[in-house]
Amino acid sequence: MNTDNKSILQTANAAITRGDHETFLSYCTNDTEWTFVGEQTLRGKQAVRQYMAKAYVEPPQFMVEYLVAEGELLTAIGKISMKNGEGKMITYDYCDVWQFRDGKMASLKAFVIESTVEK
Repeated sequence: MNTDNKSILQTANAAITRGDHETFLSYCTNDTEWTFVGEQTLRGKQAVRQYMAKAYVEPPQFMVEYLVAEGELLTAIGKISMKNGEGKMITYDYCDVWQFRDGKMASLKAFVIESTVEK
């Protein structure tokens, strides 16, 4: 099951980097809930779809450093680069904790901060 969840997230993230939001969303439950710690919580696919339409106008680029699975939880640690509102490419460090239900991504708790050191 852990390997399947890792594969699901990797496939879903690949869709995002192609700009294919709907394929990504097909891997989420209808009632998916995303919490960006300290910022906002999105409830349901439609809220996530609206967020992606604004935040991912140009597809983000992921560099996953670690995937750690435990039961229905999958933690992804890495970097994500995407353009901000002014069109400047910004790199962020992130730690995403996904909870899966019935083979789909049911919730996300995301810790995201702007990188201060470039590698």
